[in-house]
Amino acid sequence: MGEFADIKFIDLFCGIGGFRQSLESFGNTCVFSSDWDKDAQDIYQLNYGERPVGDISQIEAEDIPKHHVLCGGFPCQPFSISGKKNGFSDARGTLLHEILRIAKMHQPEVLFLENVRNYLNHACGETMRTTLMLLNEIGYDSHYKILSASNYGIPQKRERLYIVCFRKDLKVESFNFPLSEKTEVALEDILLPREDSLINDLLIERFDITWKENLISKRENAPIRIGTLGKGGQGERIYSPKGHAVTLSAYGGGVGAKTGMYLINGKVRRLHPRECARLMGFPETFQLHKRRNVCYKQFGNSVAIPVVKKIFNEIQKSLHSSEKKAA
Repeated sequence: MGEFADIKFIDLFCGIGGFRQSLESFGNTCVFSSDWDKDAQDIYQLNYGERPVGDISQIEAEDIPKHHVLCGGFPCQPFSISGKKNGFSDARGTLLHEILRIAKMHQPEVLFLENVRNYLNHACGETMRTTLMLLNEIGYDSHYKILSASNYGIPQKRERLYIVCFRKDLKVESFNFPLSEKTEVALEDILLPREDSLINDLLIERFDITWKENLISKRENAPIRIGTLGKGGQGERIYSPKGHAVTLSAYGGGVGAKTGMYLINGKVRRLHPRECARLMGFPETFQLHKRRNVCYKQFGNSVAIPVVKKIFNEIQKSLHSSEKKAA
């Protein structure tokens, strides 16, 4: 791949390494990782053999190794978007600022970012417009799109905003996010065996469940709501395993908080962390945290690996194309 034959990348706000899993599958090398969460650091070290450094705001940009790609699923934080635009300082105090200051100094070829879908419309779109302006100011052309994991072979309705930025001097004239796929896959395809003892304490037995009159028996590439528990608020809805899971969440309340509830083999239950790992595309060899609630938080915060891999494949195509034109 010419100049980019051995791609080195950094993994900011790395969590449990979803970006790392994705990019390493192409033979690329992670040269730096960072996350302030101790549990995430523990699991990252357990699975990758190295411990991420802590608070990135305390790390000098000069101390970060040279890299071709900066990856970051950065948290959505409000920042100054009122009055005069102050450029780089508009994002000061946010984690976006950490990405900007590192990219400004190292000038990697690509920035590969991910955020919740609401980032696009936050503050009536001003947050996104300011973000794109700041990225432009430090020398990057940005492309962005909301993609759902449901369209890329994962039985989970997980919509996320992806931002791909190319350094301007590369003259990448076009970039296409991966097209949606017609793969038929359902939650029932990734469940643990019904006799597995791990699921016993995930069962939910309540007397205030209301079922829909006609339970759908055919498979669909979307969540299929079939029942309600209590008042039916967030975390109190029951779905069919013949459809997709609802979005895994790091937070949230209700009986089915973080994973949703599903009618599986005639019983209502939440999902096991191993099933959550499968819904995010992690391999079976991935080692889980010993505490279940920590696992739920970690997978709820992660990126969907198959989606990231497909986007990165398109990134490589664009870099190839720019190389050919420059030759």
